[in-house]
Amino acid sequence: MQEISVGIIGGGYMGKAHSVAMSAVGAVFNTTLRPRLEMICARTPDSAERYRLAYGFARATDDWRALVADPAIEAVVIAAPQETHREIAEACFARGLPVLCEKPMGASIEDARAMTAAAQTTGCVNMVAYNYIRTPASQFARRLIAEGAIGQITWFRGEHTEDFHGDPAAPATWRSQGRANGCVGDLAPHIFNAALALMGPVARLNAKVETVHKTRGGVPVTNDDQVQAMCEFASGVTGHLFASRIATGRKMGYAYEITGTDGAIRFDQEDQNAIWLYRREGPGAERGFRKILTGPEHPDYLPFCQGAGHGTGYQDQIIIEARDFLAAIETGAAIWPTFADGLEVARICEAVHASSDSKSWVTVQDF
Repeated sequence: MQEISVGIIGGGYMGKAHSVAMSAVGAVFNTTLRPRLEMICARTPDSAERYRLAYGFARATDDWRALVADPAIEAVVIAAPQETHREIAEACFARGLPVLCEKPMGASIEDARAMTAAAQTTGCVNMVAYNYIRTPASQFARRLIAEGAIGQITWFRGEHTEDFHGDPAAPATWRSQGRANGCVGDLAPHIFNAALALMGPVARLNAKVETVHKTRGGVPVTNDDQVQAMCEFASGVTGHLFASRIATGRKMGYAYEITGTDGAIRFDQEDQNAIWLYRREGPGAERGFRKILTGPEHPDYLPFCQGAGHGTGYQDQIIIEARDFLAAIETGAAIWPTFADGLEVARICEAVHASSDSKSWVTVQDF
């Protein structure tokens, strides 16, 4: 075992999740590299010190540049607002530091392009934190598809739906302002990433982006509430993508359906420890979807629990992510999703806006 000193920039919701993950990953997965929580950065000295005490870091700062420049820091997790991602990542790579960056990469496709170029030029380890696709159930779904368990894929439907912005009478917040904070910039990247992971590249799409609640508390809303897109994958398979932050009743509606010639798969993150599998086999009267509860036989489940059906949770996805980041650092191998994979998500986001503006089909690689 070997210690590695980690700095985390951002101490809020995701900063806490990554801090807990780095504290736990060595014990859960018996990793060769064992993170040491060296320094945390937050907006003010008081908040940084509060997070240091709460999460167990050795030191705290309110200056991310000081963290990146500190000679003790050997790897960085970026969990700060997305408009800061590019500058921080470029500074890390200039120092030769591995970077795990929260999604989405930057506040624009220009940021994503620049971050990917910097990663490739320096050769530093880089990963984007798309955690939902790492559940044992979704990893199992990817394996089933790769093995041809449901035959030739004929259709894909994916959604990421929540209702945290669903009350039209709720006051305006930072989420109501700026394109990067809209549904396409916030929720949609998760399901776009899932589509890429499960189905491969998106070739072209036809999208509609909507701002349903145009004012909040008398303040104009400057970004979108939901997006839907017909799409065609490079494989020729067609499908539909949908994301909404105003989907009344939905709390974590990260869900997909995949239809094949010999079967089908259904998954819903609100029941993240189960996958529904249909196989076109046996007598017709006995066919139907089977609910499979994840257990030790499924990917990355056993390190958390020896009992089938007991389940993993949100924090466990972040721990799996931390394991992958450490493995990339240890081996020097690129582990999905890299910044280049994150750029593909950014291309889809840009294509969605362009398609909605032009009311036409667009080719994703044009962006």
